[in-house]
Formats: sequence, C-alpha cells, structure tokens
Amino acid sequence: MTGATGIAAAAAELARAHGSTVFTAALSGPADLAVDLTEPGAADEAVRLCVHRYGRLDAVLACAGASGRKWGDGPLHECTDEGWSRTIDVNLTSAFRTCRAAVRRMLEQGGGGAIVLVGSVLALSPKAPEFSTHAYAAAKGGLLSLSRSMAAHYAGDRIRVNYLAPGLTRTPMTERTQADPAAMAFARAKQPLSGGMLEADEVARAAWYLLTAESVTGAVLGVDGGWSVS
Repeated sequence: MTGATGIAAAAAELARAHGSTVFTAALSGPADLAVDLTEPGAADEAVRLCVHRYGRLDAVLACAGASGRKWGDGPLHECTDEGWSRTIDVNLTSAFRTCRAAVRRMLEQGGGGAIVLVGSVLALSPKAPEFSTHAYAAAKGGLLSLSRSMAAHYAGDRIRVNYLAPGLTRTPMTERTQADPAAMAFARAKQPLSGGMLEADEVARAAWYLLTAESVTGAVLGVDGGWSVS
C-alpha cells in the first residue's frame, strides 16, 4: 500500500481487520518504509522489502498523492511548469512506478493479483472554479487510463486492476478545505449523500471491495456522496 494517512490509513486498518498482512510505503506517516515514490528505484525497493519480509505480494492499493497548489497548480493559463511537473510526478508517475514494480513481481510469482488506483472524482466530473487544478485533474485522469489499459493487458495473467474515484474526503490533504466555511458549504451541496465531506473509512470499504472482488477488473467506481450527479 502506498500512503500512510487518510484513505490509506483507513484501508490498512480495514485490511488488517480482515486478516490481511499490510506493508505500507509512504513519504510521511507511520509507514513500514519511508520513501519518496517519485524517485526512480523507490517503488522497486518497496516491493523488494515487502517480499523479503512477507514472502509475496498479492495486492496493491496505490493511494499516495497530493494537491499541487503549493507548487503552482491551478487553471491552465495560471499553472506553472513546476506546478505541472511536480503534480504529475506525485500523483501519476509514482503510481506508474509502483504498478510496474508490483506487476513484475506478480508475474514472477504467478497466481494473479489485484491493484486499485485511487484517483479522484475530478477526473470524471470537473467543477469550476472551485476545483480548477488542471495538473491534478490530468494526473488523476491519467491514472484512470492507466488502470483500464493495465486491466485489459493483464487480465489473462489474472491480475485485476480497478480505479477508485472518491469525492471530497476528510483527510490531511483536505485540511485547507475543511477550514474554509464556504468550501464546506459547497461540499454539503455537492455531496448531499454524505452531507459534506466523506469519511476515509467509507472510501476504504470501496477499495476493499475492489481488492477482493475476484471477477471485477477495469472498473471505475465512484464514491463521491453524489458529486457526479448533483
């Protein structure tokens, strides 16, 4: 599992409650391996250490990511070069390297596997101007295309790949939104089923379904409190 807070932490807790052994790799938080997954070789080291410790790798939840606002992400005409490149690296390139390392191991050991890429509702249902972070949306859209392409290619190897598209969720990444009364009013209107922010454990339960549903691959599952239809 990549990431150690928010949705990743809730998913790890749920997986352990179901008897799974969990290995986490993240830049910060209570991870088994503290690592920057945007660095070449970092994902390979995470998989190597996981397999060394537990013997095999059966499932991956690629949850690591971050907002790019602090680097200059925003509407296209305002987005900086750093905002684009750093946001793509953190949210898309890190997942690409994680998936590549994981698939190589799954193919080597045989028996299939499961991968869930955690994207965003913004890849499918953009909302301007409140969430005009175009590098972030492009990265999460890239994850969707990657998941579908992988699902098609590796189905014969019984490696399932699915995409999870959460809406606004109460995590450390959304602390700025949580502290903004106007943003929270928007969330209550846009996500009426959750009355505002989703809780991380709601998203974690959807991730667990995709990780364990043996006949599901290539799916795009929205957990957005009604965002996409409101």
